[in-house]
Amino acid sequence: MQVEVYFDVLCPWCYIGHRRLATALAGRDAPVVVWRSLELAPDGDRVPGETAAEVIARYAGSTEQAAERLKLIESNGAAEGLRLDLHRARPVNSFDAHRLVKLAAAHRRVDEVLELLLHGYHTEGLNIADASVLQRLGTEAGLDPSEVHRVLSGTEFAADVRADERRAAAHGIRGVPTLVVDGGPPASLIQDPAALARLLSTPSATPQGSQ
Repeated sequence: MQVEVYFDVLCPWCYIGHRRLATALAGRDAPVVVWRSLELAPDGDRVPGETAAEVIARYAGSTEQAAERLKLIESNGAAEGLRLDLHRARPVNSFDAHRLVKLAAAHRRVDEVLELLLHGYHTEGLNIADASVLQRLGTEAGLDPSEVHRVLSGTEFAADVRADERRAAAHGIRGVPTLVVDGGPPASLIQDPAALARLLSTPSATPQGSQ
């Protein structure tokens, strides 16, 4: 089984989905999980500005709706043992964070790197566009410090990130987190573990191939 997940570190639902997917896959025979890049704000600044909570409030229809949306995200996170602080998280450009995840994939350290990136951004309010932050998190996840530095100092894995985004567009995927099982139709990862387990147990009716 191959499971593809289109994600962005900036998305709190991706952190929730990361936990739910791990629960749903527990005990299964060696599933292949591929985390594919899909930036929410490809033109985002590398310098933090307004908070995620402020961004939500800006697009919400009212103060009450913004508060309800924040509560929904935070409560779903809490159910997975996560403390999501959208008043600390500040959206930035996530391109280099995606490149770090690609490096992690090459060394089978994706889950470790993703957990530190997602926790750092959504709980600690770290600037995941800052090379020094990415260097520290990559090293803490077990990657070779010199290799992390080389990647962050250059353009390595940039083509892989762009290829993922072209792949998403080709399959009509515009939001995250989106799940694709064995090349089948895209589905939301925001389901409870039981529903995800059922989805993962259902053979794809319209396989599209995978890479």
